[in-house]
Amino acid sequence: MNIEPDLCKVEDALGILVGKWKPIILLHLLKEGTQRFSELRRSMPGITQKMLTKQLRELEEEDIVERTVYPQVPPKVEYSITEYGKTLEPILRSMHEWGTKHTLHKMQKKQSS
Repeated sequence: MNIEPDLCKVEDALGILVGKWKPIILLHLLKEGTQRFSELRRSMPGITQKMLTKQLRELEEEDIVERTVYPQVPPKVEYSITEYGKTLEPILRSMHEWGTKHTLHKMQKKQSS
């Protein structure tokens, strides 16, 4: 591996992705496309409104998610993943695959004990 530990930017990347809900939000937007706040909330029953708002704002600040407000009554707000945000898809896919393998590894290790 040719990454200099002192110059490593993994911490920067994790700063954007870390959070129980951020990867799940991104996966929903990647899979389903543009969604309203209420649709996202329904697809993640364990998340609170306050936490979803916080996580979406943080992703929006990093230009990963785009928020579109439509001037109507009642207000309509939609969230979508930006083109820049879509570059995270292979990273999320790799993390999912590694997580699956790790879970199997732990189960096998537990069974052999």
